[in-house]
Amino acid sequence: MSAGSDKEEILELTRTYHQSGAAEDFVPGVTPIWPSGAALDEDDRVALVAAALDMRIAAGVTARKFERGLAQYFGLRKAHLTNSGSSANLLAVSALSSRQLGERRLRPGDEVITVAAGFPTTVNPIVQNGLVPVFVDVELGTYNTTVERVAAAVSPRTRAIAMAHTLGNPYQVAEVAALAEEHDLYLIEDNCDAVGSTYQGRLTGTFGHFATVSFYPAHHITTGEGGCVLTNDLKLARLVEQLRDWGRDCWCEPGQDNTCFKRFDYQLGTLPHGYDHKYIFSEIGYNLKTTDLQAALGLSQLGKLSEFGEVRRRNWSHLRKALDGLPGLLLPEATPGSDPSWFGFVLTVLPDAPFSRQELVAFLEERHIGTRRLFGGNLTRHPAYIGRDYRISGELTNTDVITEHTFWVGVYPGLSIEKIDYVAESITEFVRGRSGEVA
Repeated sequence: MSAGSDKEEILELTRTYHQSGAAEDFVPGVTPIWPSGAALDEDDRVALVAAALDMRIAAGVTARKFERGLAQYFGLRKAHLTNSGSSANLLAVSALSSRQLGERRLRPGDEVITVAAGFPTTVNPIVQNGLVPVFVDVELGTYNTTVERVAAAVSPRTRAIAMAHTLGNPYQVAEVAALAEEHDLYLIEDNCDAVGSTYQGRLTGTFGHFATVSFYPAHHITTGEGGCVLTNDLKLARLVEQLRDWGRDCWCEPGQDNTCFKRFDYQLGTLPHGYDHKYIFSEIGYNLKTTDLQAALGLSQLGKLSEFGEVRRRNWSHLRKALDGLPGLLLPEATPGSDPSWFGFVLTVLPDAPFSRQELVAFLEERHIGTRRLFGGNLTRHPAYIGRDYRISGELTNTDVITEHTFWVGVYPGLSIEKIDYVAESITEFVRGRSGEVA
């Protein structure tokens, strides 16, 4: 039997193995309802096994194909895969700090406007590059900031804006992009939670100088671990590639040599003429690459992105309708002009409610309904940021409310309507019971 037919047999057995897995029977109060997770089918399993059989263990042709697919999806010129969404944010900020940008580069002490109510990896690269985060407050309900708050935070030291679309809900990104252009600021869209969301009919991730994406299993599509940096600017894309790939000046793909036809004819820095271009380094870089194994899974997932978005919207809308009118809870709202591909369903317990967030969360967790906080809440209150150089613009009033009273539950594609109904019924039972109402 040939190697090709052996491979086909293995892949067919892989499909059979996947199909033989017992379907989960949902038992209310017993079966866990996770707040997030990957939606993986037999095609995904086959894609991973096929890549493993080919021993594609480093970044190669599949990674390049996935990058092209992502760039095409967003309508952008360049996409560079990396090992996480966090690394994608680090690469974006670090690229804007490159000396190769001359007077346009970000320098230590420059300010970058962001929000305090978020995940730390949006903020950490700002600090790690010696820049100063400027924190602004957000709105309750949308959990995003406003263009007015961003505009009020601009100072003579401001050089960039870096913000995430919260739980898939776009912020006023068109207006923020216009503000950035007016003040000659860079804009980084942390699009990790919002792939497939639109604002004014346009995909989020297409408004800024950079967009970043995460492929962690909680996100819209997954590669296990993984991320991506996207841009329309070829110079910025080249900087990301250099920083991701050890900081080297060479752009040859793995397994390739002398793509430029002058590998031994460069003179850069104070190196001797003819020093091997594969070992000339023009940036203080990292190794943040992904692998073809991960890219193979990502390619399989990419074709299901629209379907996943539809299910997320369906689950969110179903839960929103079921909980409408419940006392004591602030329900989420989409930013006007947006169509979110929701990452989660966020709830805030109102100050005058006859119950606390802790009590509601404990009730849900006892029923094996998973909950999560709105990430870090007020990041300035965390040990990591105490004593760091940052500025707060205005007050972080709503951010502190989020820190005390806000959490979210899942709407990801792995949740059936039956599970969403059980989440809604559980929240309703608790709230009506504590409010003295009869369900």
